[in-house]
Amino acid sequence: MTKPQTKMKQLDPLSRDALQAFDELFGLHPGYRPVHAKGILLSGIFTPSSSIRTLTRAPHVSRPSIPIALRFSDFTGIPAIPDYDENASPRGFAVRFYLAEHVHTDIIAHSVNAFPTRTAEEFLQFLRAIHASGPGLPKPTPIESFLASHPAALAFVQAPKPIPTSFAKESFYSVSAYKFTNGKGVSKFGRYRILPEEGSEYLEPSEAAKRSSNFLFDEIKDRITRGTVKMRILVQVASDGEVVDDSTIHWDDVHPLVEFGVIELNGLVPDGEAAQRQIIFDPIPRVDGIESSGDPLLDPRASVYLASGRRRRAATV
Repeated sequence: MTKPQTKMKQLDPLSRDALQAFDELFGLHPGYRPVHAKGILLSGIFTPSSSIRTLTRAPHVSRPSIPIALRFSDFTGIPAIPDYDENASPRGFAVRFYLAEHVHTDIIAHSVNAFPTRTAEEFLQFLRAIHASGPGLPKPTPIESFLASHPAALAFVQAPKPIPTSFAKESFYSVSAYKFTNGKGVSKFGRYRILPEEGSEYLEPSEAAKRSSNFLFDEIKDRITRGTVKMRILVQVASDGEVVDDSTIHWDDVHPLVEFGVIELNGLVPDGEAAQRQIIFDPIPRVDGIESSGDPLLDPRASVYLASGRRRRAATV
């Protein structure tokens, strides 16, 4: 039995089952994430906006600037998935704010403004239904039955997932909402939205099919050698009394957007492959001024990310 599998026995049942479901879908690739396996780690600086302190007293918004690491990724747990593959979306975005040695907080987002299920248990059912729905099965297949009874999952599957011309021209959305509290103790709920400074730009499928399998990664490497890449972080603020603990509920664009700050990416993290194996992003902020909204996805996601990271670090590659 391999070391990663031995680690699996020590996990809580939900984390163990989620990792197993991803492995069944995409195969086990030691040293890589079970989902969003193909990625790149960049370095940069975060500068908070002058207005964000009205929303939160979090430590990373009270400094002139702070160092960051940011990971862009393709979907699936297949490290060699072509960037033009329709299954490579939603793209992933994860940024770490370095507050002090061994002290940090993260934002995790993806490129579809939706999530298929409200709970981790439902998401596990979703993964298992996909895996059980190979070709040649009688109708309805397990995934067709699941989607018929879970309208949010159907909406997620049917949501447009265009292929960007660059990671620097893609928009990203946090899955969950968070509770933001300012220096006066006033709290509001909001979801992160990350927008590219240059605006979003997408390829027609026929044009995307002509690109190389690594065109997004090659492009961002080339772009970063020619100058900084800037992205804006905003917070979409909920209305009073709105449901804030259900990630499947879509918040329309009439919600006010508060500028959180600007990311400036300026280089590649040295020894990026090894660094990606080591870094474990956390969907729970764990800092004063930003906390969980009570979304039932957050704790299970954090547990799965931690289990995945420990397995990744332990792998022999």
